[in-house]
Amino acid sequence: MLVLGNIEIVRIVPGLMRMSPFDFVFYPYSHSLLAAVVWALAFNLLYGYVTRDWQVGALAGLVVLSHWFLDVLVHRPDLPLFPGSEKFGLGLWNSMAGTLALEFLFFGVGLFLYFRATRAKDRIGAFGLYALIAFLVLLYLSTLVSPPPPNLTVLAWGGIAALIMVVWAWWVDRHREAKVEAPLVKKAS
Repeated sequence: MLVLGNIEIVRIVPGLMRMSPFDFVFYPYSHSLLAAVVWALAFNLLYGYVTRDWQVGALAGLVVLSHWFLDVLVHRPDLPLFPGSEKFGLGLWNSMAGTLALEFLFFGVGLFLYFRATRAKDRIGAFGLYALIAFLVLLYLSTLVSPPPPNLTVLAWGGIAALIMVVWAWWVDRHREAKVEAPLVKKAS
């Protein structure tokens, strides 16, 4: 929405990097460290207020904050600490092998932790999750062979449309439950 409103500026430059044609010219409200802190606090407060679970809200806020630190690994130096500051990025998107290894590693670790902590309550919780995983992998792999978006409007609306996956993940998660570990019981001697 920030791109559609001309508040942030990105250019599509085919060949800019091996894995991304996006030149983040001015992105301080969504991709600076200061903005990440503000978004994380806002998410923490909103989640905590709505659910009254401030501990999970704090964890969710840390996940939001992690976006900037994970982006530093893959972006070229285009991520500011705050609007107008020096920019950072290690440029892993210049390496297809490095990008694929890192992104699938993080995806796999996330799935491992999620499967370890939850179990399906019903068929939607089981098959819906597998369908979401398959869709995400196929969508990601399709970006390897697809041309860049033809213009910024398509790019921006594609990002907004990706919110459907968030709703899908929320729906599947509603059909899963936390695994409860049995307490350790000492046998009577």
